[in-house]
Amino acid sequence: MERIVKREAVTYDLMKKYIEKLCAQHSSLRLVSLGKSVMGKELFCLRIGNGKRRVMYVGATHGLEWLTTLVVLKFCEELLLAEKENTCIQGYSARDLLKNVSLAVVPMLNPDGVDIAQKGVSACENLKEQIYDICKFDFSCWSANANGVDLNHNFNADWYALRDFEQLNGITKPSSRRFGGAYPESEPEVKALTSILRKVHFHRLYSFHSQGEEIFFEYGKNTPPNSLLIAKALAGVTDYTLVSNAGHCSSGGLKDWFIEEFKKR
Repeated sequence: MERIVKREAVTYDLMKKYIEKLCAQHSSLRLVSLGKSVMGKELFCLRIGNGKRRVMYVGATHGLEWLTTLVVLKFCEELLLAEKENTCIQGYSARDLLKNVSLAVVPMLNPDGVDIAQKGVSACENLKEQIYDICKFDFSCWSANANGVDLNHNFNADWYALRDFEQLNGITKPSSRRFGGAYPESEPEVKALTSILRKVHFHRLYSFHSQGEEIFFEYGKNTPPNSLLIAKALAGVTDYTLVSNAGHCSSGGLKDWFIEEFKKR
């Protein structure tokens, strides 16, 4: 069967085309919307499997990191193909896996940021003046959402300490990166994600990023005992380095909030 997801720079519209084709090809794939972005783009979530163990993957929290959208969509495609053909993925029967696991995949949490980072002026729409004021026409480092908020600094995990750190480093207003917003969960993308995570009992969450071959796995005293074991297993497969939170990566992130809120990894 011909593969749908290609190795190419992905925008919001291209992601939608991939998802539409995957849904047409695989009847077991279920598609829902978690909400909308600042600019009104749908925040899609792909649901695969019917098992009791619920796992979530989240890609493209940062605009520049569109590569993670391809990673999670490609995994979905390979898993769905293995399920349809009754074959294995990484040595495990796909059908058996999906009897035990329900996978929820948010391929692009920050669709506005992805489009701004890639298309610049043409992606700014009615927020041109606001976005121009933030980045001074330089879109090369755009990681934030359309409000100039870094979504991975907007989760309610020691957010006020992170704000103090940002202010000490001169980050006091909307920016192309690292500004955590006016208050925790101020952004519609973050609200949409935390809402579903609070409603549905997820056992694991993996937040994918593409800056540095590193695995962040802990968050203070609430880090679950098996977190290090999981991180070491991932490191063994990827050769990535295990690292601890520090500096601007010390709090406010999705992984931090998930551990703090649910005491899970």
